[in-house]
Amino acid sequence: MIDCSLVVPIYRNEENIPDLLEALAGLAARVPGFEAVLVVDASPDNAEALLRAALPNLGYPAQLLSLSRNFGAFAAIREGLAHARGRFFAVMAADLQEPPELAEQFFTTLRSDEADLCLGVRRSRQDPGLSRFLSRTYWRLYKRFVIRDVPAGGVDIFGCNAAVRTALLSLDERSGSLIGQLFWVGFRRKEVPYDRRARTKGTSAWVFAKRLRYFVDSVFAFSDLPIHLLTVMGGAGAALSAVVAAVVLLAWLFQDIPVEGYVPIMLAVLFFGFVTLLALGIIGIYVWRISENVRGRPNAIVARREIVG
Repeated sequence: MIDCSLVVPIYRNEENIPDLLEALAGLAARVPGFEAVLVVDASPDNAEALLRAALPNLGYPAQLLSLSRNFGAFAAIREGLAHARGRFFAVMAADLQEPPELAEQFFTTLRSDEADLCLGVRRSRQDPGLSRFLSRTYWRLYKRFVIRDVPAGGVDIFGCNAAVRTALLSLDERSGSLIGQLFWVGFRRKEVPYDRRARTKGTSAWVFAKRLRYFVDSVFAFSDLPIHLLTVMGGAGAALSAVVAAVVLLAWLFQDIPVEGYVPIMLAVLFFGFVTLLALGIIGIYVWRISENVRGRPNAIVARREIVG
């Protein structure tokens, strides 16, 4: 009977496949009722071919989901959770920078009903200095402006029971934040500390541009910060306008403007033109996100599904 499903999103991880399969075999030997759900997010390398060849000989239940195109890691995770057949679920990265034993701890905690949601929290990370700095900055901003309950080191891996999975999958949002959704749904949480390993093979696809896009998605999905900033700028613009108006009026009374109206008009046009463009951009982002959700397109499309066990 399948009891514990481990979801592994895979993108540009061809070099890690042998080590990943070895780690999954170890978990399957230690975790009763284990199932692996491997979600290939239209990886451009040979990862899918390697997994398909290995699938019949794994020796434990597994699924291979191939998405029709690259939808992103979080869409792949959601699709894996939707197709998983267990009662308890965990997510693990294919690059093995998070120790596989962490998923085993999640399953133990969930089975004992100590928590509904387990979060892997980094104590340390063996990454290059620039990567550590960018990661710390990213999660500090995330904690400050998006979800205050997020651990300082961030969350990359988690486990949950069926109730949390059902709640997550019921949030049918596009361009959202899976981490934000985990905290939004609530439930009993338990943080499990771990030390992040150095990446030994391949390069991470989680580049700065993707981090920035995900941060923007998180802000607009779980924070009213942009609206507050716009309101503050509007108030500051109104105050500045009043000051400029007073200065212009005094200068006019004392006949101290050689070219009447030129300077204040230019300042006003530039400042309020900037504020207007900023406001239209923020409103446009919200309207686009509303449009995305109204269209009702799926977060991901599974092109092929193969099951063993």
